[in-house]
Amino acid sequence: MFRRLQTKLTVLYAGLFALALSLVAVSVYLTIANNAQQQVRRELTATGTVFDSVWALRTQRLRDGADLLARDFGFRAAVATRDAPTVESAVTNLRQRMGLDLAFLVGVDGDVVGVDPAKVDIDKLWSALDHEERAQGVFIVDGAPYQLISAPVMSPNLTGWIVFGARLDDREMTALERLSAIRLDAQVFDRRGETWVTTDKTADTGALGAVVATAMRQATAEPARLRTATGDSLVLVKRLMTLDGQTPAALVLRYPMALALAPYQPLMAAVIIAGLIGAALVVAASWALSRDIARPITALEAAARRLRHGEAAHVDVRSSDEIGRLSDSFNLMAAEIREREVRITELALRDAETGLPNHLAMEREIEARMARLAPGQQVVVAALGLDRFTVLRSAIGYALFTQLVREIGARIQVLDPEAVVGRLTTSTLCVISRLTALTDEVVPVVERALVDLAAPVRLGNELVDVHMSNGLAAAEAGGLDAPRLIEQAMIALDQARACGRKVAIFDPVAYGDPAGNLSLMSEMLQGVATGALFLHHQPKLDLRTGAITGVEALVRWNHPARGLLRPDLFVGMAEETGHIRALTDCVIDRAILDQRALRDLGHDLTISINISGRLIDDAEFADRAIEKVAASGARFCFEITETAVIGNPDVALGVLAKLNAAGIPVSIDDYGSGLSSLAYLKQINADELKIDKAFVLSLENDTKDALLVKSTIDLAHSLGLKVTAEGVESREALAMLQMMGCDLAQGYHIAKPMALEALVAFLGEQRLAEASAPAKARRKAR
Repeated sequence: MFRRLQTKLTVLYAGLFALALSLVAVSVYLTIANNAQQQVRRELTATGTVFDSVWALRTQRLRDGADLLARDFGFRAAVATRDAPTVESAVTNLRQRMGLDLAFLVGVDGDVVGVDPAKVDIDKLWSALDHEERAQGVFIVDGAPYQLISAPVMSPNLTGWIVFGARLDDREMTALERLSAIRLDAQVFDRRGETWVTTDKTADTGALGAVVATAMRQATAEPARLRTATGDSLVLVKRLMTLDGQTPAALVLRYPMALALAPYQPLMAAVIIAGLIGAALVVAASWALSRDIARPITALEAAARRLRHGEAAHVDVRSSDEIGRLSDSFNLMAAEIREREVRITELALRDAETGLPNHLAMEREIEARMARLAPGQQVVVAALGLDRFTVLRSAIGYALFTQLVREIGARIQVLDPEAVVGRLTTSTLCVISRLTALTDEVVPVVERALVDLAAPVRLGNELVDVHMSNGLAAAEAGGLDAPRLIEQAMIALDQARACGRKVAIFDPVAYGDPAGNLSLMSEMLQGVATGALFLHHQPKLDLRTGAITGVEALVRWNHPARGLLRPDLFVGMAEETGHIRALTDCVIDRAILDQRALRDLGHDLTISINISGRLIDDAEFADRAIEKVAASGARFCFEITETAVIGNPDVALGVLAKLNAAGIPVSIDDYGSGLSSLAYLKQINADELKIDKAFVLSLENDTKDALLVKSTIDLAHSLGLKVTAEGVESREALAMLQMMGCDLAQGYHIAKPMALEALVAFLGEQRLAEASAPAKARRKAR
């Protein structure tokens, strides 16, 4: 969050101080608020007690006045005789003398004297007076609450009730408020319908009425908390006696907490001001302290950054504390690192055994020379490899072999003092010569130099013969990078050894695109899954009947980007990568479908399928292939090379026996082209022998080939094998094979490999030709 230590320390100290100050302020505020609340609660309770006393005194005064008037003989006589003017005069006179807000007479018949009957609910009032002889309590008159006291008028029987009342208005509430030690607010609430109301228009009757309703329902005498938008208050609700005993009323005493906390505001302000001043001092002190701490650390950081970039780094901090000792340790470490870097750099660019520049050093030298090249010039790199490396090192030992490599490097320096010689691998040296172009004229020069370098080397008391090969590669500035150029030189060395030459220039055509070919396998698997691979079939002619009795299935792949690929390209890679099983499964599945389609069209042919030598010793593959053939009823012949059984002969011969037992014929393919062995020929339980096309192509021109083919046919027949000759490309060769007793022929003279549709058309033409042949023979006989 903070990138500078100085800022982090300042914020940390100031934050801790602010947190502590906040805790103190909150604690002080909560303590003050609690004390103020307790004090207000006590004052409200005391004021409630005072109100009870005042209510009792006023009730007694009203009762005394009412009883006095009710016992007056003249008043009773006026009531008895229904002398309304006299009654009203007496009531009014007493009301004025006692300072009453209300005084009137209610007769037993419901007549009212002394007040407007429309302002009084006569029915409810009369019911309350009749229910209780001396009814008293709060009653609503003209929409305002009054404290009413009644006394019966006996003449001698009950003739009515004298009612005195004191209005519970703002004046009365103000008088009650003055009796309290605190500035509370007093109101009288009565319930009208489901709503508690008061005559005070400024009161928040909604929230306060809810508190009154709760207090009246719970019959509690404890102050309650009232929260409103204008602030919190404590509210004490005291139930008031009502005249009818049904409509409840209550005295509500409310005191705002803001008034209770007002005396403490200076204290809180003082705490806040002191906190702000303290926070400012803490920030200033923290900033100064952290600056003294962070300054040397910043210097150490900058020095460490310079040290990381390989620059000289030194920190000058004059102090005896931990920072000073850390700076001294850093300076010592930086000096030791510089010394080690010099040594490491030397080791990183030198071969530890021979002392020659290593692979990395040669790459740097190539990059440096490329940077200095003029337009059209090249950097020429040679990869000089010692032949028979394993034999030579085993003969002379590792130490002497290292000495031999060192001696050859020294000879190169003698022959070309301007050349840079380094060691690439254990047996390969890299030479960057002074040449600026790689032409064909360079090869003879290098070959002559190899003669001098290959002179016997004396190691101890022994002379050691040296044989070397050289691969050359070159690149212009902006072309290949150094690692790629060295790689091409190493590839050229391999190409020279493969061709049996001493010197070879890198041949990109021969090298091809190995990286692109590697991706072929994943693309081939996708092609197998999507059906992109398909089969072409090459017919096999029965030389005795002249009919097509079988075909050889050859896999084809029309790559979406590279077009039609040669089978030897992806089949060979499939064998190397282990994907040959998936490819062969695909061929078998496609062959089953194609053979079924041929049968439906009336062509029942045996399909020969090439099986890789990598699968012959795979019993699981054999079981799966037998299961597929048995399930489909296919007529297949599996073609294998004779050398396929050499790797694991016991397992391979067992697999071939299992195929033979399942009724799947086995053909020995390409016989005569490899290491043909009569011993393996005797052991392999085969049904057919295919003579390699190398002997058949020159059959009519080479008597030796003819003799070999004839002897092979006779040998195969003697062993009970049918013989197929492949590579038949002329009528003469076909005729000679018939004369030699060959069973089947296959080649371009008969038909090229073709798709299924073309094969069906070809077989149809062959059938028509066979049908017309007897007719022609009969016409010729006539």
